[in-house]
Amino acid sequence: RDRMTTRAMDLFCPLGKGTRGIIVAPPRTGKTTLLTHIAQGIKANHPDIRIFILLIDERPEEVTDFRRNIDGEVWASSNDEDLPSHLRVADLCVERAKRQVEVGNDVVILMDSITRLARAHNSAKKSGRTMSGGLDIRALEKPRQIFAAARNTEEEGSLTIVASALIETGSRMDDMIFQEFKGTGNMEMVLDRKVAEMRLYPAMNIASSGTRREELLIPGDVLDGIHFFRRALVQQKTEDATETMLTRLSKTDSNQDLLDLISR
Repeated sequence: RDRMTTRAMDLFCPLGKGTRGIIVAPPRTGKTTLLTHIAQGIKANHPDIRIFILLIDERPEEVTDFRRNIDGEVWASSNDEDLPSHLRVADLCVERAKRQVEVGNDVVILMDSITRLARAHNSAKKSGRTMSGGLDIRALEKPRQIFAAARNTEEEGSLTIVASALIETGSRMDDMIFQEFKGTGNMEMVLDRKVAEMRLYPAMNIASSGTRREELLIPGDVLDGIHFFRRALVQQKTEDATETMLTRLSKTDSNQDLLDLISR
């Protein structure tokens, strides 16, 4: 009941096995906490799923925090490590996850962040041709392959990848990286800085967040209620919509109770 982050995700941008999701996050909007809550929610509701946390160029204290609070494998190369370490850790994590899928396991990789992984590849690969923002034309080749590895196989297990993408950092390169990945996933959760400044969490832009083919994940009668709730919220300003959503969530014990309440 008290975990509003994952309840909001279940309503407006649900995850399924094989989902390729992006959390679009300006600085200081709670993306790290959100990833922690996702991992804890998966472990509580689906203990058989194997969780991998991939942290590239993050602060050492965040790495320690994940290791203390998450029951899963933490693969980390913090910002005091060198460039080859970033690339090696990312490759090892993804290859190990693929091997787990091949033997029939369901695996989730939570990556923070795909932007910093792309930056690392940009520094490592110098083809001599650059795009706008100083991004090498081949820098995103490997990050794209990693992100595209997410799928639900018919023969074996599934690989789900949820990666954060940084925006509004003041870096033209970061914006270019996000634009290259935009639309390549099938789930997008957009965080809003103004909502976060009001200390409303999750700082979610409901109108811009969503999952493709969500009808495959949610029963039709439940989906009708969610669409009704979404239509009511998107008519408000972003911060007002998030506040209304959190107020409704706090007054009910479950999402089903909330949908039953608003359908009366």
